[in-house]
This record gives sequence, C-alpha cells and structure tokens, in this order.
Amino acid sequence: MDLKDLGFDKWFEPYRSKESAEPFEPARITVVHRDSYILRDAGGEYPAEAAGKFLFSTESELDMPAVGDWVDAAFFNQHSEAVIHRVYPRRTVLKRKSAGEKTQYQIIAANIDTAMIMQSCSADFNLRRLERYLVAIRDGGIRPVLLLSKSDLVGEEERDRLVEEVRAAEPGIPVFVFSNITGSGREEIKYSLEPGKTFCLMGSSGVGKTTLLNFLVGEDIFFTKAIREKDEKGRHATSRRQLVMLQGGAMIIDTPGMRELGVIQTDEGIRASFPDIDALAGECRFSDCTHVAEEGCAVLQAVEEGMLDGGRYRSFLKLRRESAFNEMTYLERRRRDKAFGRMVKDVMTHRKKQRGD
Repeated sequence: MDLKDLGFDKWFEPYRSKESAEPFEPARITVVHRDSYILRDAGGEYPAEAAGKFLFSTESELDMPAVGDWVDAAFFNQHSEAVIHRVYPRRTVLKRKSAGEKTQYQIIAANIDTAMIMQSCSADFNLRRLERYLVAIRDGGIRPVLLLSKSDLVGEEERDRLVEEVRAAEPGIPVFVFSNITGSGREEIKYSLEPGKTFCLMGSSGVGKTTLLNFLVGEDIFFTKAIREKDEKGRHATSRRQLVMLQGGAMIIDTPGMRELGVIQTDEGIRASFPDIDALAGECRFSDCTHVAEEGCAVLQAVEEGMLDGGRYRSFLKLRRESAFNEMTYLERRRRDKAFGRMVKDVMTHRKKQRGD
C-alpha cells in the first residue's frame, strides 16, 4: 500500500512540505478521539497528538483535524507514534451546524468523494430530510448517492413509487435499493465503491448503516443495536466517526446517526440542490426577489400553477432562512470572541507594563 491507495493524489501534492526543520510526513486521520487521533500512512496506523504550536494557532473548530484529513506528522519511537503539525487544505468537506443551541461549525469528515445518504423504504423515508442532506453534501463539493434500505418491508410497487418520487425531485442522483435481510441490492452497492476513493455513510439511527458497513468490510466488526418496532427508531450503534479500509481498496467513513443536520452558510449547496428554483429565479421581475410575496415572482407563479411542488418550495425557503440566520449568528459570535481576545491581550499587556516586565 502507498499514499495513493489512501487517496493522496496530485491535488494534495503541491501542499506537501518540501523543506522543513523537521522531517514531516503526510498521513491521513482515520479516527478522532477527544484529545488524540489515529493516523494512517503506507505502513499502518499510529496514535497521534496535535503539536502545541499547532493548537495555539487554531482559531476555531474548523482548523482542527477531522476524519479524512491529510496532515503533516512527525513520527517518533521507531515510527510507532506521531505528532500532528499541520492540516492540509481540504478538497471537500462535510460540515453542519453543531447540535444544540450553540451556533458554530462542526466538521463531520473531510476529503470525501461520495456521500451515501441512507433512508429506509418504510417509516424513515423523508424527502424533505433528503433535501437537507443534499444541501450540506453539495455545499461541500461532494457527490451524493441515495441508498434506500429495508426494501423487504415494502412491495415492488411501493419501492418503484419511492424511487420515482426521488428522481422527480432529484433527477441526477443515483439510487440503490437494497435489503440487509435478504441481501438484495447489496452487491451493486459494493461494486460501486471505487478503489482509492473515499465514501461516507450518512443517515438516521436504525436505517441499517452499521449492518451494511459490516457487509462491505466482510466481517462483523461493528456493533449493531435493535430498533423499536412501532416506529423503527434506532439507537446509535456508531459512537464516533472513523475511516475504514475495505478489501476492494475503497475507503468508507461511518458516521453516528444524526438527529440534527443544521445548515449554515450553504448558499452554493442550496442553489445546487434546488436548480429548478434557481432557474426560475432568473425569470423574476426583480433581481433581488425573495420569492415570498413580490409581484412578478416566477417562483411563486410556478407554485400557484402547480409547476413547482409546494412542499419543495417551502423546504427551499426554510433551508435558506436557517442558513442565513445561522451564518449571521456565527459571525456575530466570532466577532465577540475576537473582541474578547483583544481585551484579554490588552489587559495582560497593561499588567506587564505595570510590573515593569
């Protein structure tokens, strides 16, 4: 195995440290713990910590290493452990608003080629939630794929209806229908995973992500939990994000089931996920049309005439408002943090002068 097998290609090569006082080597983050990491290079996996100088230079969570990141590392103790000194620029990044009331970014994973959104054919299927996932994925420059699990719980007619519903709303997205119980459709998913590429599994708890991952790995190395029969709600079987090498040469990142996927500063993702509305917006009378109440709004006209689904239109407005609000709140919080930092620095400087340091 070499770095290319881990996804290191010509895009990352220009960022590789050529000259340094220390012999840094590129490695990829496979696991993130609270204060430590697991790295992988051509030789294997190693525990690692972030260098103090690196931690001091970070300004937000976005600067910290995430699963899938490439980093410059210095190895010690006969190449058995490492210290992280720098994170390479990210080709793609999957991020969301952090869960809860606090408005800040949380990176889910980096340098993903394809994100596989999993929903079940039964109770979990939700087109509005799918749109939310697609906004975050496309905003990060990642290719989306939809996996519809539990096909054994519905008839062929219902499966076909769900696929058509998805393709009507998202014409270009590949859709795989499968069952972990019967095994139907799983081989097609497995053969679609290209060697040297990085994939990511996303979806709610209980849709079968961990069971599918065990199948793709080829052994039961990840723990699965039962779901409630009445509503098919599951508990988190995956407790942390981690990058796993598959026998065929592909890499896959499993993520814990997400109860929230808040969007923040996702204008590009919204435009890419609602191209029909974006096209209609170009026909509006006013260039700054909000598509809410203006006369001559082509989007509102399309909704009134039944050319644009009302649910899709409302989802577009909701995601756009949420993204704008979270961005405004995040920027305001960053301004407060920086102002507080400057105040602390001024106070410390003043105290030093008083002491005559």
